[in-house]
Amino acid sequence: MNAFKRRLKRQKWFFIMLLPGLLYFLIYKYMPMWGILIAFQDYQPFLGFFGSKWVGFKHFETFFGNEMFWQLFKNTFILAVYNIVFFFPLPIVISLMLNEVRRDIFKRWIQTLIYVPHFVSWVVVVGISFLFFSTEGGIVNTMLNSMGAEPVKFLLSKDWFRTIITSQVIWKETGWGTIIFLAALAGVDPGLYEAARIDGANRWRQMWHITLPAIRSTIIILLILRIGTFLDSGFEQIFLMVNPLNREVGEVFDTYVYTTGISQGKFSYSTAVGVFKSIIGLLLVTGANRLAKKFGEEGIY
Repeated sequence: MNAFKRRLKRQKWFFIMLLPGLLYFLIYKYMPMWGILIAFQDYQPFLGFFGSKWVGFKHFETFFGNEMFWQLFKNTFILAVYNIVFFFPLPIVISLMLNEVRRDIFKRWIQTLIYVPHFVSWVVVVGISFLFFSTEGGIVNTMLNSMGAEPVKFLLSKDWFRTIITSQVIWKETGWGTIIFLAALAGVDPGLYEAARIDGANRWRQMWHITLPAIRSTIIILLILRIGTFLDSGFEQIFLMVNPLNREVGEVFDTYVYTTGISQGKFSYSTAVGVFKSIIGLLLVTGANRLAKKFGEEGIY
């Protein structure tokens, strides 16, 4: 205890700087976890956490027995796979391409251009999608009409829903996702490239044998973190894009929690759904981390 006090006195400014971050996680991350209790209760707001009746795993059993469960799981799983397969590799590819650009002014201009969509809200992104793909007056359908083709109901079609959702994510977040990879690329020793050029390696060989191995650990860590949010499809985006005609493929866990928890007032039931998602995310992160370590990588812990 005395040693801790001496360290606290010696490094007081360090702990003062650390305090806002600690308070943030304590107030907004750890304290709200007490809300998990209502997943095991018939929660009544007027009775509070400790006055409501305890019902054990009743809400989990109801959720797993609900005919919506497998549909929600399927829709969420497919969207998650789309994001992993089509979105996750793109920031890596863009980073590698930017790393090959030699003119700094041109490189900065491209970076600024591709970062901007990240700061656009999902409401605006969905509005742009409506502007382009709506049946009446949409830019794409107007072009199809001018070529004599029939209009396509992009926003009302179950077949196009997942493609549009994934495309929105790619447009909005790909540029922002390159930041970490570009930072990792900046740490690669230039001497390795010089040695490779002396040995006759072209740019493709340099990228394959130097650049990619240098950022491999970063790629794996971000992939593990991405897998941890596998079932997080993004409430705001999906909620704004779902309509009665595409709900069969568009309803996911996030929107279902809102519909049942907020709109219908089933607080305990929707909390049980959220707990289920969290447990799956924890298992996926743990499994992916162990698998990474098994293949000789560092992992996230």
